[in-house]
Amino acid sequence: MTTRHTVAPKGQGGRGAYRTIGEAIRAASPGDLVVIAPGTWTESLVLDRAVVLTAEHGRGSVVIAAPDGEAPAVTVDGPDCALHNITVWGADPGRPAVGVAPGAGLVLEECTVENGRVQVRGPEDPEDGSTAVVLRRCRLEGARLAGLHLAGEVRARVEDTAVTGVDGTGVVLSGTASLDAVRLRLERTTGSGVRLRGRARLRLNDSVLSGSGRAGLLLEDDTEATAGELRIESPGAAGVHLTGSARAELTDCRIRGAAASGLVVQESARLSASGCSVADAGANGLLVTGTAEAELADCRIDRSAFSAVHLADTAVGRLSDCRVRGGSEHGVHAIGGARMELTDCGISGIAMTGVSVLERAAATLTGCRVSDCAAGIGIGSPVGSRVTGSAVTGTKEIGVQVGKGAAAELTGVRISGAGAAGLVVDEGAEATVTGGWVEDCAGSGAVVWTGARPEVTGLRVERPGKNGVFLAEGAGGTFTSVDVRRSGFPALHVAAGADPVFRHCRVRDCAEALGTDEGARPVLEDCTADDAPLLFGSPAPATAAAKGAPTGPAATGSRPDGDADEPEEEHLEDLLGELHELVGLDRVKQDVGSLVKLMQTVRRREEAGLPAPPLSRHLVFAGNPGTGKTTVARLYGRLLKALGLLRRGHLIEVDRTALVGEYVGHTGPKTTAAFNRALGGVLFIDEAYSLAPAGAGNDFGTEAVATLVKLMEDHRDDVVVIVAGYPGDMHRFIGSNPGLASRFGRTLLFEDYAPADLVSIVEYQAERHRYELTPPARGDLLALFEGMPRGEGFGNGRSARQVFQEMTERQAQRVAELPDPTADQLIGLESHDLPLLTER
Repeated sequence: MTTRHTVAPKGQGGRGAYRTIGEAIRAASPGDLVVIAPGTWTESLVLDRAVVLTAEHGRGSVVIAAPDGEAPAVTVDGPDCALHNITVWGADPGRPAVGVAPGAGLVLEECTVENGRVQVRGPEDPEDGSTAVVLRRCRLEGARLAGLHLAGEVRARVEDTAVTGVDGTGVVLSGTASLDAVRLRLERTTGSGVRLRGRARLRLNDSVLSGSGRAGLLLEDDTEATAGELRIESPGAAGVHLTGSARAELTDCRIRGAAASGLVVQESARLSASGCSVADAGANGLLVTGTAEAELADCRIDRSAFSAVHLADTAVGRLSDCRVRGGSEHGVHAIGGARMELTDCGISGIAMTGVSVLERAAATLTGCRVSDCAAGIGIGSPVGSRVTGSAVTGTKEIGVQVGKGAAAELTGVRISGAGAAGLVVDEGAEATVTGGWVEDCAGSGAVVWTGARPEVTGLRVERPGKNGVFLAEGAGGTFTSVDVRRSGFPALHVAAGADPVFRHCRVRDCAEALGTDEGARPVLEDCTADDAPLLFGSPAPATAAAKGAPTGPAATGSRPDGDADEPEEEHLEDLLGELHELVGLDRVKQDVGSLVKLMQTVRRREEAGLPAPPLSRHLVFAGNPGTGKTTVARLYGRLLKALGLLRRGHLIEVDRTALVGEYVGHTGPKTTAAFNRALGGVLFIDEAYSLAPAGAGNDFGTEAVATLVKLMEDHRDDVVVIVAGYPGDMHRFIGSNPGLASRFGRTLLFEDYAPADLVSIVEYQAERHRYELTPPARGDLLALFEGMPRGEGFGNGRSARQVFQEMTERQAQRVAELPDPTADQLIGLESHDLPLLTER
């Protein structure tokens, strides 16, 4: 039978009333009710038996205030205890206001806890039972470190409860604690909203986490969480962040305004999300790294500041029926060895590439739509990606690009309204195209660059602004049942040395059926132009060329993939000014200036009808990596063009792999093809010494060197060759062949950058990317470079750029912790952002 015990001040409550709550508890038996009169009761209570404390006149009328000291206002050490309509004040916000001991039980209903947390501890061993806690319609406010902390074997349920104003984390679960929360409202915490550690478990429904200083929901270690109809608003870091081997399942959740990424999945964590949305993330919408996996279905990612979806390392991402809209970088970006599967997804309004696959990542796209992006799909990985039944529309640049050395299979892909070329297969890429359409693109329908040999079957190209199919020098491949209609340039254009095979192809209503450069070797089998046989070497039927129309991209001075026209004529004074603006390199600047004066004299003698003095324009660039050799080589070509000594002045950069074949007879043609691309400009051979490896008398590099020597003689006035590498190795290389020694009479020595030069490079990078070094950071940066070891791994300018990148990454992490960063904080690089030498 329940007994009622009354607590009231002296003179109130009638006969038998207790004057303190503690007296009433000690007098009560398990199951009794303690009714408390209005007032503030300064006591430190211990509930060691099953009693219920309730306010006589309802919520807010009774305050239990802890006296000064370390003890909580209420300590629960017995089972089945309860507080109704009571306010509890802690003595110290960093300590528990309500403490629940292992094995005890407590129900808080219609209660308020202020100036301290609710701390619940469970047994460490599950065999010893658990601690049970229920909070209904409560408010926890003004605590430090945590508002609610569940540790150990705790089973808790929270309903219609608010946690607010916490200087720390709102709710912490650790050990094997589990929480089932419904309609939880959590706001204004300096740390994360909800944090799980150890093997904790969380179920969260119809709740709001708003204004957390760090992550909205943070899962670490081996924790698990399921959340439904959860809203996370304006977290100071990620919306949901999973690390370790954590697992999370989200349904119908909304994340808006995260200062960092909306969803972060790292290490070996796993995320499953359905019907969720991420909007206005300050970094990525979804970031997956390590060996983590993320699976999203029917989700939306809008207006991300970085790539909407970013996968790195060996992470795996699977998106089905998702929409990515509006982003400042890529829509979906996979790098490292990541794997991405996109099914029935839409990507639109992206500032860079809709889907970008680089390094050794791979992607599979099925039934996807990419629209209104700068570029559509860019595949730069050799691993092999597949695009099936997908559409790319309205891109400002290239629709689909298979990058240099990359591999891809395209099946039934529709490319429409590209602002440049529709499909580009870059140098050395492997591509298989089956079916599909390319229509209404501003550039050529399909472009195949040097060394690429795609297999194209059943492709239809309509109304391209330039060629239907363009093959660059040395390109090839097989084109079967390809239809080209209404092209503005020749339907098929084949450059010198290209040897494609066209089978059963059809050309209709085009400016011209076939355009070829001298040395082109196309093979046409059963091809027609407006139903007439199309044969190589025969007059093309009804061509626009006969009426004076252009026959190829050279007629407009632009590339077939829609790149801009050749640059305007540059002035010598401007180029010399650009040279002298380079950081450091004083000796190189002096040498190049002397060469320019010498070249001016040569040109003037020729203009005066005098013989030119004996002069070799070919150069040796000797120096360590990162000392600006490629930059100066590119500028040297432009200088010679400005002097009228080179037709184009462009730079073709190659190394051993671009010149040396893998079998007998392959090296000569490969070297010749690279050399021909440089005609009219500069051929820059990096690490040229690798063409003559020490002690390798039967190396194919010897054939490449011999071919180069002959080509340099045959085209002495139409090309400049610059060989580059380490000083000692370059001396040995030049001595490896008498023809080299006679053609490379001048060496420019690129010295390592001084520490002050490296600081200037970082400052240049900062200015380009709208950052600013604070004066203390500049001084510390100089000290960093002064102390940096200059061993084999030192990269000169590259090391400076790496330091800048690390500084921006560290600054991003630092600024992400700020609740409301100012503009100066967003652009400022401080000493804290410098990497330590031990980290490099």
